[in-house]
Amino acid sequence: MDDDAPRPTAPAAVPAKQARNPLHGITLEKMVTALADHYGWAGLGERVPLRCFTSDPSVSSSLKMLRKTPWAREKVESLYLFMLREQRRDARD
Repeated sequence: MDDDAPRPTAPAAVPAKQARNPLHGITLEKMVTALADHYGWAGLGERVPLRCFTSDPSVSSSLKMLRKTPWAREKVESLYLFMLREQRRDARD
């Protein structure tokens, strides 16, 4: 083997800052689906007033919009984290 040839590198370990990130490994599709199942499209549209949730909603149209709009994605991520906290709190009670 040629010593000057680049060698494949091992996959990087999960960075320390990602170790405690609750969104690490969660896809946007999984978030939207879980939120729509939990709140329903109407409830999701009330909490995050976006046309993709209120007018003929679907996961695919929501994903297209959220991938192009960082501020909307942040709102969805925040609502997803809130929903997880609600579910944990309800499970404790």
